[in-house]
Amino acid sequence: MADPFEVRMRFTSQLQHLNASVTSAQKAAQYALKYKDMDEDLHSCILEQIERTNMNTRANIMYFIEHFLDLAQRDGHPDYIRMMQRDIIRVVDAVAPDDGSGAANVKVVRKVLLGLQGKGFLESQAVSQIQDVIKERETNVDDLGLVSPNGDTEMLDMPPSQTIPRPGRRGQSRLDKRQIEQRIEEDRERHKRERESIWAIPSAEGAEENRLWDETSDFGDDDDRLIFEEEDDFGKEMALLKCHHQMSSNGAANH
Repeated sequence: MADPFEVRMRFTSQLQHLNASVTSAQKAAQYALKYKDMDEDLHSCILEQIERTNMNTRANIMYFIEHFLDLAQRDGHPDYIRMMQRDIIRVVDAVAPDDGSGAANVKVVRKVLLGLQGKGFLESQAVSQIQDVIKERETNVDDLGLVSPNGDTEMLDMPPSQTIPRPGRRGQSRLDKRQIEQRIEEDRERHKRERESIWAIPSAEGAEENRLWDETSDFGDDDDRLIFEEEDDFGKEMALLKCHHQMSSNGAANH
């Protein structure tokens, strides 16, 4: 049996090193599912890290949660889902605090909440209520110096050189230049992955054949006529080639 302390420490480390890649999220999720007999303890690790780490890591953990619950559902372990449903308010308050320090994470929270709702992990009423609360927190984004010239709060649209330090408020924590650059790169990677997924064809067996079948019209009289015409043209073409071949053979014999 694995040592509980060691399992906890390794999972904590994985959460702290989450980034925009799917691989890092899968690794942490699979680790938690491997030791699902310690689910309460590992769930508490998620809460602790989402409350203690910097705003970038909190955003990464928020994205991880949606991926994690997906795998937990497939693995048949609803306890992780139940615990996250119970503590979702605590998670949101940590990722996007009401002191203005998490204003840049409001869009992250909103996106993940809608994803969780769409997959049936959260009820629409609960998501709607949370959305109303965090809407007020997004207005504080100017205080972080993370707003682009056109007023967009998405960090992806803002070069690091345009981040202007401004006075903090109510003891809020600020992102340093390295964290801002890291966040921009991670947001860029997520946007790239989202664009790719729009054009991706489902990998399930038979998906391509089903798509082609749906896009193909029913067989009708026009198709019969088209086949007949193609066969007739093919027959004429073969006859013409045969004539040319015979003419060439006769010419060679005469010589």
